[in-house]
Amino acid sequence: MCEAILCMLEKVIHFPTQAQCAEVGNGFHRLANSLAFSHCVGAIDGCHIRIKAPNSPHAQDYLNRKLFFSVQLQGICDSYGKFLDIFVGYPGSVHDTRVLRNSPVFVRGCYPPAGHYIVGDGGYPCLREPFNLITPYREPLRGRVEARFNRHHARARSVVERAFGMMKARWRGIFFKALEVDHSFSPKVIAVCAVLHNICLTAGDILEPTEGEDPVLLPPQGPVQRDEHAGQHYRDRLAAHVSAPHQPPPHLNEHDYFLI
Repeated sequence: MCEAILCMLEKVIHFPTQAQCAEVGNGFHRLANSLAFSHCVGAIDGCHIRIKAPNSPHAQDYLNRKLFFSVQLQGICDSYGKFLDIFVGYPGSVHDTRVLRNSPVFVRGCYPPAGHYIVGDGGYPCLREPFNLITPYREPLRGRVEARFNRHHARARSVVERAFGMMKARWRGIFFKALEVDHSFSPKVIAVCAVLHNICLTAGDILEPTEGEDPVLLPPQGPVQRDEHAGQHYRDRLAAHVSAPHQPPPHLNEHDYFLI
């Protein structure tokens, strides 16, 4: 059954076309309540899925910062919580940034298209290449412009946490305890649930996360420092537009993208 559903993955979980990006951006514009986010075409985050202690010499690799065994699900979703991309299977101890850098979306640099960006929490670096990944300003904030941007950014980014929560609430019998499968098979189970999550949303079957249930989102880790501020220029332009919405929206298209 898993294999049959996984055959549908690329048809159900996929990036929007260039033409569809405008609709996705409009969704984030409404979600963030700021025209500056009309070029946002995704929200990214990582989620820890509980597993049983692996019977493996590398079991400790799966022990995360909260001291339970897990595999990681990296997801990018649209403004409705539908997954546009998933990358699942890295052990729980691995830094979010390392998961990102090894994911196909980063390696191929195929999304988002030029002139667009995705948002992520402070555990990710603020990137310009291979794509625009916009993170919040870090404390201490320097004035109202940064504080105002962070508030709107949080509204846009929170949808991915809600997506994880919806998926886990729908299959609470699977996710609210350690997965009852071998750790090597757990990525397939998680991917199947993500596919079914999208199918349910497309059909209009929306299940809100249950109040008080933890989707196992660990606090953001400090980003890798190498290019943490590479996207700061774009973030500053967005922040200025949030605070001065009468100005034309910025177009973040000053770099090339590698498309496969």
